[in-house]
Amino acid sequence: MLRGLTTISFFADDLAAAREWYAEVLGIQPYFVREVDGAPAYIEFRIGDYQHELGIIDRRFAGPAPEQPGGAIAYWAVDDVQGAFDRLVALGGKVHREPVERGPGFVTASVVDPFGNVLGVMFNQHYLDVLGA
Repeated sequence: MLRGLTTISFFADDLAAAREWYAEVLGIQPYFVREVDGAPAYIEFRIGDYQHELGIIDRRFAGPAPEQPGGAIAYWAVDDVQGAFDRLVALGGKVHREPVERGPGFVTASVVDPFGNVLGVMFNQHYLDVLGA
C-alpha cells in the first residue's frame, strides 16, 4: 500500500527565513516556489540520492500549531550523524535528541529547526545497501 516517501512537509511562520536557513543547510536553493497573493506560500527542495522532496509551507495554511515539537520524526540519511548534528546545531537548530547508536549500522539524532520542526538525521546501513543494489 505505501510505496515510499514523496514529500515531507514542514511549516514556518517566516517562509523567507526558512528558505534561507534550509538553503544554507542543504547547499541548494529550492527548485519550486508557489506564491499566494504575491508572497511565497510554499517552497520545495529536492535532495539526496532519490531526489526526495522537502516542502516548507507558510504556517498560515497549517491550522493550529502544537505547543511543542513532537509526533513522527522523519530521518534523512547522512554519512556522518555527529557531523551533521553538530552543523545543524551550529546553524541554529536546538538539540532534540543527541546522537544515539540504535544498533549495528544505525545511528540517529534530531534537532528542532528555528521554525519549530523536528529534523532527524540517521546513518542507516540498510539505506546504503538498498542504494547499492
